[in-house]
Amino acid sequence: MRLKHLEINGFKSFAKKTSLEFENNIISIVGPNGSGKSNVVEAFRFVLGEQSMKSMRGKGGIDMIFKGSKHIPKGSRASVSIYLDNSDKVFKLTNEAGEYVPLSFDTVSISREVYPDGVNKYILNNSEVRLRDIHQLLSSVNIGTGGHHIISQGEADRILNSSPKDLREIIQGALGLEVYQYRIKESVRKLERTGEN
Repeated sequence: MRLKHLEINGFKSFAKKTSLEFENNIISIVGPNGSGKSNVVEAFRFVLGEQSMKSMRGKGGIDMIFKGSKHIPKGSRASVSIYLDNSDKVFKLTNEAGEYVPLSFDTVSISREVYPDGVNKYILNNSEVRLRDIHQLLSSVNIGTGGHHIISQGEADRILNSSPKDLREIIQGALGLEVYQYRIKESVRKLERTGEN
């Protein structure tokens, strides 16, 4: 599995569609202050399902949408798409029986769109899905959604000053335990439904 491509459109300072190609194993994004480096990192967090607007320097979904400038009108939505190589078929989703099924696509695309009213859409290979499906897919390859895999400015301090509960969540995410937590939650829901019946 390897990151291939990131597409940003109307997200924060990216008014127009911007594509970033990742053709090498190690990539760095450099530029002067105010050039949008932090917004690229936040685009990654956003598309991977980050729910904390505070960690993306905003108060709500509308803060993710391009605000407009002298020459460019404000955006009607923000969207970010990430394309990952899946030629080795490592990405998996669960079927109705709760069994993992590998995705047959050679490239997995995950997209997230947000609208001014705060509505979010999650899209997996051109099919609208739930946030839970995105979390499940990412946890199948040990990509956490808490942002701890992305260590941005100030993130090291946050980790060092975390409460024991937050630190536990960070470590569990790094170990790839999220997939098991989702399975436990789903099993508990099924047991509750069975008990109600």
